[in-house]
Amino acid sequence: MRIRCPYCGPRDHSEFSYEGDATIKRPQNEDAKAWHDYVYLRANPRGRHKELWSHVAGCRAWVVVERNTLTHEIYESYLPGDMKDD
Repeated sequence: MRIRCPYCGPRDHSEFSYEGDATIKRPQNEDAKAWHDYVYLRANPRGRHKELWSHVAGCRAWVVVERNTLTHEIYESYLPGDMKDD
């Protein structure tokens, strides 16, 4: 699998570290249940999904990768600040 880093260009996925779901929103209050869910509960989506990856063996940038979790097809990758809300 090849991931395109916005700074370094296409690189092998072994240069990156998967960091988690890019769609999770941090709770804006002190509700214990909301924080429990934020920290511990994760979905395991099938199909197109946004993920955070870190380019650990390169420029060390965080990258949002939109890929299909079933086929591993990568649709696009971009910096987190460029993330579009769905």
